[in-house]
Amino acid sequence: MPLIDPVPVIPAADLGQVHFIAIGGAGMSGIARAFADLGMTVSGSDGKDSETLRSLAAHGITTHVGHDAAQLGDADTVVISSAIGEHNVELVAARERGLRILHRSAALASLMTRPQARGVAVGGTHGKTTTSAWIAVALTAAGRDPSYVIGAPLTAAAGIPAGTSAHLGKGPEFVVEADESDQTFLQYPADVVVVTNVEADHLDNWLTPQAYAEGFARFVTGERVSAVVLNLDDPGAAALADRVRPDTTVITYGETDGADVQITDLDLGPNRTRAVIRHADGTGGAVRLSVLGRHNVSNAAAAYAVARVVGVDDVGARRALERFAGTSRRFQPVGEVHQIRVYDDYAHNPTKVRAALTAARAAAGRGRLIVCFQPHLYTRTRDFADRFAEALSLADEVVVMDVYAAREDPIPGVTGELIAKDVTTVRGKAAHYVPDWDEAARATALLAKPWDLVLTVGAGDVTEIGPKIVAALEERR
Repeated sequence: MPLIDPVPVIPAADLGQVHFIAIGGAGMSGIARAFADLGMTVSGSDGKDSETLRSLAAHGITTHVGHDAAQLGDADTVVISSAIGEHNVELVAARERGLRILHRSAALASLMTRPQARGVAVGGTHGKTTTSAWIAVALTAAGRDPSYVIGAPLTAAAGIPAGTSAHLGKGPEFVVEADESDQTFLQYPADVVVVTNVEADHLDNWLTPQAYAEGFARFVTGERVSAVVLNLDDPGAAALADRVRPDTTVITYGETDGADVQITDLDLGPNRTRAVIRHADGTGGAVRLSVLGRHNVSNAAAAYAVARVVGVDDVGARRALERFAGTSRRFQPVGEVHQIRVYDDYAHNPTKVRAALTAARAAAGRGRLIVCFQPHLYTRTRDFADRFAEALSLADEVVVMDVYAAREDPIPGVTGELIAKDVTTVRGKAAHYVPDWDEAARATALLAKPWDLVLTVGAGDVTEIGPKIVAALEERR
């Protein structure tokens, strides 16, 4: 797939009335809310009703359940995501009327054109939601009042209400989560870019690992980029240091010796995450984080690096890190029944799954780790079944659901059973293939015992399984 060229960025004020197709998604709803905060007339539709739609309506945005051409109203601009099919009736009508049609990324870029705005774009195969959210919270806690659009709702922190995913602030920083899945991360007018890691993914769009890596090279050499923050612990991210322009400042972070922001003295336990973060200028010290896992220490170091780049002092940056309380679906507690804790996580590629299970294993303490995993996309399941199985083998018991198709058509022979068989036959761990969606919660609940930790994992509708597991545990009790 050839690398795309960014489309011209149109200032938000020039977009007129804006209609969003599939406005209920976390990213789309955040952009819509930001447009409304600018005083623009905004409407949108989504396939099903949700709390997000009701929240947008309360914010003054006209929302519709279902899709109908008449819902375009007097829109001048229509915003879509990559998930919208060409035959969507609203998109077809918009094309027939000659309306301006923008991808979600172009709409977000239009928000970043405000005078004096300083774009901070966070990219990477995994960790970008948490890292961009952490940067937003840290800058808010440090008194910077940044603008931000994040791909998942935040947990309440630093005066930010729970459920917030977007905000238009008075400060110059504008923090965005830069999604590489469809190359749209090349769209943002960013001054500071962060790369958490680079591991081949989304090969249905990128086709080859080489093309995927080259996309990140384009990301760090954007026209406005003046500073690049790279994870030195990740080979793919570290390699980008040789690709940046000579006039670009490079700041590395990680546990690897020589990192500009160095992580040392890790102390990870069932209920604690502590570390020392030191800057190359000699400042730094201990931090105590509210979220668990080694990967989250890395995310915190990236947020610290960005805070220092934009002028927050060492003490202010480290104290601000401690205000972050997480985001939706990132090791999120669901419930506890009879000393069995249930959590939910969005992890959907092998490295994310390994990181989530590593954190869950530590949090389980003396209990076992029970995982209910839903593969996301047929192509990803086909390409990485063995790596998923390797990551899932960190659990004591695994329930594997069938594949969540999302935008893809089924591929013959590709099901969740590929992963379950590998876990059992190659890794020697107990795995159960449960293709029936309604049965997955009951099957998982039956495996759990007091002191165990149950984790639902995946980017699809597996998030709805967690409450059903809690209900099944209640019934069993």
